[in-house]
Amino acid sequence: MTDCLLEVDGLTLHRGDKKILDNVGLRLRRGETLALVGESGAGKSTIAMALMGLLDRRTIGIEGSARFDGAADLFDLPEREWTRLRGSRLSMVFQDAGTALNPCYTVGSQLISVLRRKLGLDAKAARERAVELLKGVGINDASARLSAFPHQLSGGMQQRVMVAIALACNPDLLFADEPTSALDVTIQAQIVRLILDQTRARGASCIFVLHDLALASQACDRIVVLYAGQVMEAGECADVLRAPRHPYTRLLKSCVLEIGAEDLTPPEGNVPGYDAMPAGCRFATRCPRALPRCAGERPALVEKEGRALACWNPE
Repeated sequence: MTDCLLEVDGLTLHRGDKKILDNVGLRLRRGETLALVGESGAGKSTIAMALMGLLDRRTIGIEGSARFDGAADLFDLPEREWTRLRGSRLSMVFQDAGTALNPCYTVGSQLISVLRRKLGLDAKAARERAVELLKGVGINDASARLSAFPHQLSGGMQQRVMVAIALACNPDLLFADEPTSALDVTIQAQIVRLILDQTRARGASCIFVLHDLALASQACDRIVVLYAGQVMEAGECADVLRAPRHPYTRLLKSCVLEIGAEDLTPPEGNVPGYDAMPAGCRFATRCPRALPRCAGERPALVEKEGRALACWNPE
């Protein structure tokens, strides 16, 4: 299916006089998997939190629009509507399940409470459904695990419980925010495969927040490359990573160790602070191909033949 599930236009986020996100746009089709990639501070998790309605609007200003399934702008919804959407149609797997799960309650009570609140199941039906969900995410002896507290489970098991909670009500869109960052390498692949298998089986869409380009290439259909709150490049994942056109995307790819590569060439310098951002392209201070206009004139994000690019001097 190719119909659009999520359409974000001009997403700009202010914290005081600092612009954290700058005119971010993205599209997500039903059943599609999208990667948001970039260095720390690129704004990836902030985008996910904004689209889940988890940012404090009293201290953060949001401009732009985010239309979900053709309905009203998410940013115009009252809190009661967000409460209805979260968990049922929009859900999230957080970076560290060990801190996201409540240590004072068993994993069973946390999962069952979601099922009772969102689906209206009685206690018996909710417990049976909880056991099914834990089995579905690969937890052995699922019935006994319901009585375990989060600290009694390994990191991989905690993340599986988090995935089960996030998928309990069959959401249309799942955000996976660095879901393997707290896990060892052997468990990382299992968790990513689990998320992909579970969302695809349900026909759901998924947005991964990632640092790992190799993982993005293996798991995602499309990719959005972010730097300091701006979109640099976007398109089909295979196309963008095979032949990146933005200097930043090319430098990110050069940080990935590949067979036959002679050396790693990370970008020089650091991401500028939000109080010292260039008026134009935010990557201008580190870009090896920067032109005089780059620092003062922001390039528009132009889409051509399925590839979106914001650069005055692309590769």
